[in-house]
Amino acid sequence: QVQLVESGGGLVQAGGSLGLSCAASGRGISSYGMAWFRQVRGQEREFVADVSRGVGNTYFKYYADSVKGRFTISRDNAKNTMYLQMNSLQPEDTAVYYCAARRDSRWSKLPSEYDYWGQGTQVTVSS
Repeated sequence: QVQLVESGGGLVQAGGSLGLSCAASGRGISSYGMAWFRQVRGQEREFVADVSRGVGNTYFKYYADSVKGRFTISRDNAKNTMYLQMNSLQPEDTAVYYCAARRDSRWSKLPSEYDYWGQGTQVTVSS
């Protein structure tokens, strides 16, 4: 059983930065693809960034166009933790951010293709 726990959310001013962490546990988690999503109440869950294992210990990173150049995803398998560094935050980035994992290491931006989810952490960006 895989468990994911997000942390690091909070309130920041527009233009500020915030770092999120996702602590993962479970058998085989190091081989799972992992991603960050976000969701505003009443809206669809939106893909933010993904880090998926390629050959060996090589990881591929993918970003939604809306966050490219501002957000950075990373993963530390030794700590079983995934990170999302968010810079130049804007009010439209306000959402609940979720950590997700899938058994297939290939990347995906579709929420339905992920097998495990954290509880989410609130990020609020004020203007």
